[in-house]
Amino acid sequence: MVGVDENKPRGRMTAYAYFVQTCREEHKKRHPDEQVLFQEFSKKCAERWKTMTDREKKWFNQMAEGDKKRYEEEISKYVEPVVKRGRKPKKVKDPNAPKRALSGFFWFSNDERQKVRAANPDFGVGDIAKELGRRWAECPEDIKAKFEALAANDRQRYDREKVAYQLKLKGMAEVPLDLEDDD
Repeated sequence: MVGVDENKPRGRMTAYAYFVQTCREEHKKRHPDEQVLFQEFSKKCAERWKTMTDREKKWFNQMAEGDKKRYEEEISKYVEPVVKRGRKPKKVKDPNAPKRALSGFFWFSNDERQKVRAANPDFGVGDIAKELGRRWAECPEDIKAKFEALAANDRQRYDREKVAYQLKLKGMAEVPLDLEDDD
């Protein structure tokens, strides 16, 4: 099991638990080959325990008291391990790293956001985003192509800056940012 400390002291046993354990051991000695249905066995033990006198239960109560002392002694010495839970700490982004490339939708959103805001001054940020998404979905292919071309150019810019940034991190000399293809 995950999260179970194997060094934690075993819980204390009750007088009844010692009684059931003793009954089970006796039954195994008398009938070593017999399979026991625990549900039926447990019912019989419970009936027998209810009819026992305090004098008959005394030995089991003493065993439980001894186990209680053992448990309290062990638990007082036990130090619970510290387990950090929750999210992993967010990776800090290098402020010198190049900005990621924008998608066609983001180029479209940057162009249309002011128009949506002007037409709907009561819209919140989420409402504006929904409207931009709706407009993008309904946008004709020729207009979408314009924004997708901007996205492709931005992707090339990002790829160039990323290569230069990674080379810089590896300790290489300054690499010029104009590493454009000669196509």
